[in-house]
Amino acid sequence: MKPFRSALHLASRHLLLAALAAAGLSTAMMLPLPAAAHGAAAHMVPLKKAMESFGASVRWDAYAGVWTITRNSVIVRVKPRARTALVNGQSVALPVPLVMKGEQPYVSEDFINTVFAPSLDKTFQIEAVPHPLNPLSAAEITATVEALKASGHYQPSYRFTEITLAEPPKGQVWQFALGQGRPVFARRANFTLLDGRNVIEGTVDLARHSVERWEPKAGVQGMVLVDDFETVQNSLESSPEYVQAIARRGISDMKKVVATPLTVGYFGGKDALQEDSRLLKVVSYLDVGDGNYWAHPIENLVAVVDVVNKKVIKVEDNGVIPVPLKPTGYDGRGRTLTPPPKPLEINEPEGKNYTISGNTLHWRNWEMHFKLDSRVGLMFSTVTYNDHGKKRQIMYEGSLGGMIVPYGDPDVGWYFKAYLDSGEYGMGTLTSSIERGKDTPENAVLLDATIADSSGKPRVIPRAIGVFERYAGPEFKHQEYGQPNLSVERRELVIRWISTVGNYDYIFDWVFAENGTIGINAGATGIEAVKGVQASTMRDATAAEDTRYGTLIDHNIVGTTHQHIYNFRLDLDIDGQNNSLTEVDPVVLPNTRGGPRSSTMQTVQRTPETEQQAAQKFDASTVRLLSNPNKFNKVGNPVSYQLIPYAGGTHPIAKGANFSQDEWLNRRLSFMDRQLWVTRYDPEQRFPEGKYPNRSHEDTGLGAFVKDNQSIVNQDDVVWLTTGTTHVARAEEWPIMPTEWVHVLLKPWNFFDETPTLGLNKKK
Repeated sequence: MKPFRSALHLASRHLLLAALAAAGLSTAMMLPLPAAAHGAAAHMVPLKKAMESFGASVRWDAYAGVWTITRNSVIVRVKPRARTALVNGQSVALPVPLVMKGEQPYVSEDFINTVFAPSLDKTFQIEAVPHPLNPLSAAEITATVEALKASGHYQPSYRFTEITLAEPPKGQVWQFALGQGRPVFARRANFTLLDGRNVIEGTVDLARHSVERWEPKAGVQGMVLVDDFETVQNSLESSPEYVQAIARRGISDMKKVVATPLTVGYFGGKDALQEDSRLLKVVSYLDVGDGNYWAHPIENLVAVVDVVNKKVIKVEDNGVIPVPLKPTGYDGRGRTLTPPPKPLEINEPEGKNYTISGNTLHWRNWEMHFKLDSRVGLMFSTVTYNDHGKKRQIMYEGSLGGMIVPYGDPDVGWYFKAYLDSGEYGMGTLTSSIERGKDTPENAVLLDATIADSSGKPRVIPRAIGVFERYAGPEFKHQEYGQPNLSVERRELVIRWISTVGNYDYIFDWVFAENGTIGINAGATGIEAVKGVQASTMRDATAAEDTRYGTLIDHNIVGTTHQHIYNFRLDLDIDGQNNSLTEVDPVVLPNTRGGPRSSTMQTVQRTPETEQQAAQKFDASTVRLLSNPNKFNKVGNPVSYQLIPYAGGTHPIAKGANFSQDEWLNRRLSFMDRQLWVTRYDPEQRFPEGKYPNRSHEDTGLGAFVKDNQSIVNQDDVVWLTTGTTHVARAEEWPIMPTEWVHVLLKPWNFFDETPTLGLNKKK
């Protein structure tokens, strides 16, 4: 992740000239108008085009007569002819005032340097000592590949599925984060590469520029790479058998056929595919020019592509179903558009309440490290809460562990669809750049991230992560009769990341509240995967059969029933690394103390002792805690955090995968069917579906992790929370789906001695 502040340090005349050139302006448009402070004529440039090319937005407030310029964490307000501007609430003298020429504002060429001076932006700070979990820089990614080339191992045909930081030992990292010393951390990089269908892992010592581990992995399949997509498209176009199948559907132009490469799963040979082959199945759509090829599925036709040999090895054609051709743009074309709403402004005129130093973020009492991982996306580490001056441990690492999107239709183009989006495709690699004002509110700070591409080169993803503060209702309120009202607003800090995997876009928010609560919100939007059918309405003769596995949501279009199941890996360390799972059940018991009541409400508590005892379906009536049996609050209760994997929104909760137990999917994966897992910490156990789930025939993830059934009492435990929905389609989700959210919560439970937000109505 590249801090934004570094760009501000470069603001100078040559940067402004570059911005003008990018905007299509020449220095001839720089007007010699007012005199500068030293008496010479100032060179003036058009405000809007210069600022927008510099990455800033410009807005005119006619009522107040003020121009507002916003660039990430800096807000500038300036009036025409004024000698000062307000920068994040501070008055800053301008060498030359803003002037109007007709309706166009002009500023001096020194304006950028003046209002975007680093001293005025307190959000980004220089990292005094680099955090040991900082992601690999572009230079370190390059150095990793150079060391590999120098080792004699490298071949030009190699493709990389990941190049990531080899993490130092957990205990040493916590020591650093808690300020208990500054151990020296050697920077090392792990890599995974593909040699044809073969997978090789390794580690590079970046200080010594040497490969210290080279380990071929037998019997596993690597992840799908972005360049496999082009291989698939070219393979279809050069396959006579596939071209003929397309022609039988009345399609003569293969350039209008859009291929979607899909993982094939594993079915014990029932699909007649060899497990050791690197294969993708391909279903296709027709581009009819409406901008939404997803609405035009070429149904009942599947190609199997060998991506190593780059050819179609099999075509499965179960008969022609007419391609739905009705134009179905999802951008509003062809419809009467509603006038846009009046502007909703969200700004922080005095600057941000948080600071970012390298990859470490400080907000109110929270401190956390965060970065983008090429597989699971947004990752947090060394999360602490400052409780009256004491930095308390909460979470060592937290991220999406993995997810699956299984479909329930057994037909030829659907039965194999059970996508492990992060484990098979790499959701961090498929990160979508965030657009301010649409994907995030206007007050967001947007941060770039750097990962390695499949060739091993550094790749910068612009605006990969968004950070913003928001109002979230009253934190608490009480109106005592005859007394002044007491009401305090709740603020939340949101760190957002978005990944687009084919037709679906997934939005992940990590939400931190001042009261110690951490929320994880997963939102699904984008376009549903739909099936072409004969029925146009539910009155048609084929409608009942056509909708057996889904809902008719448009003429000749069925939204197939499927699930979105997420698992979050949460290495919680509640006030220390030794924790236990605690369960509290409210129960009804007889009243033994007399009086008119016959029953009472009480609680019973238990402590699951092993990993297998902890793995369970979630019952909302039970309170589940991760507790530290060695630390207590002021009245003697063990400090804890509550674990709540619950789903919310339109679609019903997914209490497990909707498959029978004899399905092969259940042999390959276990994490879907338990909402809570607790395992003993093992740095190698990172993914609930296992490290190499593509075409796997057995569970190498959570099902394997708990086989040894280790004790989890007073141990360094990792919590895995599974949540999700069963997606039953509805017309309101077509042709584009409004975001549907599911939620996970981590809430302090006797972690504090009192309401942690007392005093919020006072300035800190």
